[in-house]
Amino acid sequence: MNLRLLKKALSGVVLMMGLAVAAQAQAEVTVDDIVSRGKLRAGMLVDLPPFGVTTADGKPDGLDADVARLMAKYLGVELEIVPVTGPNRIPYLLTNKVDVLTATFGITPERAKQVMFSIPYSQLEMIVMGPKSLEMNSYEDTAGHTIATPRASTSDIPLTKYAPKTAKILRLDDDATAAQALLSGQAEALGTNQLILAQLAKDNPKLELEKKFTLARQFQGVTLRRGDYDLLQWTNTFIYAIKNSGELDTITQKWLDTPLPELPTF
Repeated sequence: MNLRLLKKALSGVVLMMGLAVAAQAQAEVTVDDIVSRGKLRAGMLVDLPPFGVTTADGKPDGLDADVARLMAKYLGVELEIVPVTGPNRIPYLLTNKVDVLTATFGITPERAKQVMFSIPYSQLEMIVMGPKSLEMNSYEDTAGHTIATPRASTSDIPLTKYAPKTAKILRLDDDATAAQALLSGQAEALGTNQLILAQLAKDNPKLELEKKFTLARQFQGVTLRRGDYDLLQWTNTFIYAIKNSGELDTITQKWLDTPLPELPTF
C-alpha cells in the first residue's frame, strides 16, 4: 500500500472513531439535559405494593413513586412516571423511553451487564413461601416440588442456582402471575418477597401461607443506562443526601411501617 492510500485509510479509521465517540456522547443523558427539558421520566412498577401501586383515580403511588418525586424536586423539574413491567423495565430504559427506573429493581452483577445501579435506597427479603402443610425449610426440600417465581427475578436467580435438579421452577412474567399460580394450585410454593407474603396471607387466610426459608436480601437501586455517569453521580449524591436528611427514612416508615434499614454503599 502506498503512502497516500495508507493516509487515506488511517483518516477513515480516525473518522469512524470520532463518529463513534460523538454518538456515545450524544446518547448520554446528563443532569443538564433533564434540567433543560424540565422533566424527569421515571419507569416504575405499579403492581407491587407498597413500593408501586395505582390509586383509585389511576395514578401511580408508593415508595418508589415518592423517591422519584423527591428526585424531581431536587432536580427542580416535573416528574413523569411511566408504568413498566418486570420484563420490559430494561428495554424501556435502553430505548430512552425513561431516564431512570425506580422500579423495585434488585442490584445484581448479571443485570449490571446491561444497566448501571445507584447505591441502594431500599431493600426486600426474598423468600420461598407456601402453605403451612408444606414441609420446605431449605433448598434441598424443594426437590420434587413446583415453585413459581417471576422470570429472571432476584428470587429466580438463587432458586435456579441452588435448587436441586428435580425441583420444577415455574418461571412467569411477573409477581401477580406467579402468585396466581400458587393460589390456583399450579405451584406448591412461591419464590417472592416478604411483602407479597403478607398480602397473600391476609387475602387468603384459609391457605395458612407462611415463609418457608430465606433466599436473599435484595437491595434496590435507581437504575440507569450504562454510560450515563453524570446522572449516576448526581443520583448517588441525591440518595446520600436524603439518607442523611431523614427524608428517605420518612418515606420508608410511611410505606413499610419500619425504619430505614442500614443500606450498603459501593
